[in-house]
Amino acid sequence: QVQLVESGGGLVQAGGSLRLSCAASGSIFSINTMSWYRQAPGKQREFVAKITSSGTTTYVESVKGRFTISRDNAKNTVYLQMNSLKPEETAVYYCNALVKSSERVTYYSNYWGQGTQVTVSS
Repeated sequence: QVQLVESGGGLVQAGGSLRLSCAASGSIFSINTMSWYRQAPGKQREFVAKITSSGTTTYVESVKGRFTISRDNAKNTVYLQMNSLKPEETAVYYCNALVKSSERVTYYSNYWGQGTQVTVSS
């Protein structure tokens, strides 16, 4: 099986920064797109950022210029550097990866991390 292990969440003041990490492990054949989503209480889970296997990035408009997604393919890890954080960005942040496992190399499957809490105080 494939697991995504997240870290880096916590409490930060408005205007502060956090760096989230998510490492994929298990029987991995290859990883395509990796991405970050967030979900605030009472709201739908929303897309935040993604990065393809070749390094092409996409962001939701509200975080452009403040957040940076990156990846380390040797470590099977995706990062989200979050700067100038706002209180309204308090949410559980989830990573996602499109993965081919060594046991099923003919197609990709989506995997989710457990989520990490980010709290931005005003």
